[in-house]
Formats: sequence, structure tokens, C-alpha cells
Amino acid sequence: MKEVVSSSAVFFSYALLAIFAQNAVFTRALGVSRMVQLVGDDRTSSALFGMMLCITQVLVAPVAFLAGRFIAPLDNRAQLRPLVYIASIAVVCLAEHLVLWLLRSLPRRAQLLRIVPLAALNSGVLGTVLVERTQSFTLGQSLGFGLGSGLGYVLAVLLVTEARHRLRSKAIPKAFRGLPITLVYIGVLALAVYGFTGHSVIL
Repeated sequence: MKEVVSSSAVFFSYALLAIFAQNAVFTRALGVSRMVQLVGDDRTSSALFGMMLCITQVLVAPVAFLAGRFIAPLDNRAQLRPLVYIASIAVVCLAEHLVLWLLRSLPRRAQLLRIVPLAALNSGVLGTVLVERTQSFTLGQSLGFGLGSGLGYVLAVLLVTEARHRLRSKAIPKAFRGLPITLVYIGVLALAVYGFTGHSVIL
């Protein structure tokens, strides 16, 4: 019982760390280009995208963990690491696509099929996996950090979406409207998060 409580505490602490203190978007600028596209795309639901991203992050964590252990004894593991993790993401993406293809009666199935590659082929997913493996996280830590990174990405999308109507103000100089002011806003949020975490990298 003590081990279960300890593992749960580690899982949730790493999830909270990834959501707030080590947010993939605000501390490492991972997935910013996709996020900017998502905020301006009315065809893609932010909630569904966030859900698929969280599922992908959690599923990729154990696959990448096992793949990382498999290549650990090799001398050229540093060169193989990115390729192996990209292959792990591809395997999870194909598995998700296959499941959605088989579940023909699933609501919003067509939309989910379109979102799966967008969520999986995201620098946030690969960046999170590389952080997990280079920091030698355990499986529980990797799962928690993966889930937290997905939720942190959703939080970033919600913050940018909420500010979208304010960023269209006519008080903003014409040269800064659109993408430039969005990137400035994301940068200001990143500085705010950086102010909480301090100058030292936690992980």
C-alpha cells in the first residue's frame, strides 16, 4: 500500500511540474507553431486536440521508455535516440488511428481521425519524450510528466484562445496585429512562468 501511495505521489508531482513549472510551451517553446495554427483554426476543436495530445503523450511514455532501455547498451545510442523516439511516436499514432478506424460508431470519429496526426506529429510530443529520457525518468515519472505536458499544452492553448479577441484590438499597431502580437503574448506568458521557476532549470 505504501508503494502505491508513493508511486501515485510521484506521478502527480511530475504531472503538476510539467503543467506549471516546466510547461512545454512556455519554458521550452515546444509546439508553439501548432498552437498558433490551432488557435486560429475554427475547424479543429481545442478540447479534442488536447484530449488526443494527452492520450498520445501518455501512450508514448512507456513505449519510449522501453525503446530507450533497449538502445541503452549501444555505443551509438546518442545518434539513435531521436530516430527511435520518432519511431515510438509513429507506432502510437498508427495504433490510435487503427483503433479509431475500427470504432466506426464513435461520435466525432472523422474529426478525431483528422486530429490524431496533428497531435502526434507535434514537437511537443518528441520534446517531452527527449526530456524524459535524457533526464532518466522512471516509468512512473515519465507517465506523469507526459500527462502533465499534454495538460500544460491544453492550458497554453486555452490562455492564448482566451486572449484572442483582446489581441484583435485596434489599439494594437497595425504591423503587430495577427501572428506578431500572438507571439509577443506567448513570450510575455513565458516570462511570467520563468519568473515563478527562477533562473535554474528544475529538471
